[in-house]
Amino acid sequence: MENLVIIGSGPAGHTAAIYAARANLHPIMFEGFMAGGVAAGGQLTTTSKVENFPGFPNGIDGLELMMNMRQQSMNSWTRIETKTIDKVDFSTKPLRLFSGNEVIEAKSVIIATGAIAKRLGIPGEKDYRQKWISACAICDGGLPIFRGKPVIIIGWGDVAMEEAQHMSHFASKVIILVRTDKLRASEVMQARAKANEKIEFMRYTEALEALGKDMLTGLKVVNNQTKEEKIIECSGLFYAIWHRPNTEFLWWQITLDNDGYIITKKMPVHTATNIDWVFAAGDVADKKYRQAITSAASGCMAALEVQKHLQEQK
Repeated sequence: MENLVIIGSGPAGHTAAIYAARANLHPIMFEGFMAGGVAAGGQLTTTSKVENFPGFPNGIDGLELMMNMRQQSMNSWTRIETKTIDKVDFSTKPLRLFSGNEVIEAKSVIIATGAIAKRLGIPGEKDYRQKWISACAICDGGLPIFRGKPVIIIGWGDVAMEEAQHMSHFASKVIILVRTDKLRASEVMQARAKANEKIEFMRYTEALEALGKDMLTGLKVVNNQTKEEKIIECSGLFYAIWHRPNTEFLWWQITLDNDGYIITKKMPVHTATNIDWVFAAGDVADKKYRQAITSAASGCMAALEVQKHLQEQK
């Protein structure tokens, strides 16, 4: 039986692994094999440059950062299995996890499976998504390629309004595309965006194709009322539509909110779930911040909580 199983291999999972291994908890990590359609290491593996993770003043390639974290986990004697946990049974003690026909029993579990950003799948998206098309303006918006140039944000909720405000500090103009004439954002967030001279709304508008050659230069859009098509100049496209937490394998096993995020207990222990000995860290439980550094911090907290629980049991 394992002391600790970590499910997931993003910043939360690897930070949890490093702390747990250094505490002699002998953790085993199931990093996933294309779980959720993303390679082991999570969303950062598709990010060309990370400039807001401390310790890298010149930035670092997202894949390189995650490979460094993986190596650090192994250097700390974490065992890593490139397998996906596709089912769990938290109704028993020890806890039971399943990877295909393999059954793993564990005293404790940290779930750090992250969340996947929804994309539109429009033509040209794959060509530019690692640099000019992003699902996180807060993460990538400060890059030099967006400064002093027009950018587009697709979304209609609070996240879209917040990211538009953020981008207004860098871009020459921020255009928000909305499929209807209504916004779902709170009145306060709408008012702030509308009061910002750099932010412009285009209603009844949908994206058709990302355009460019060596870089993104424009977006073909259509007015879904008049069917009129046109090209909008832009140097960046940001999706602020929706994130899907990777929790399908947890249904009926743990308490989730209406969007599928794991609900954790309030402070002082906010990585604990409703199941004893099961903790959640990173984007799988965080629908607000969704940053590499906050994920890493919650991974640290989860590992320390597991260590505390095991010590109290002894």
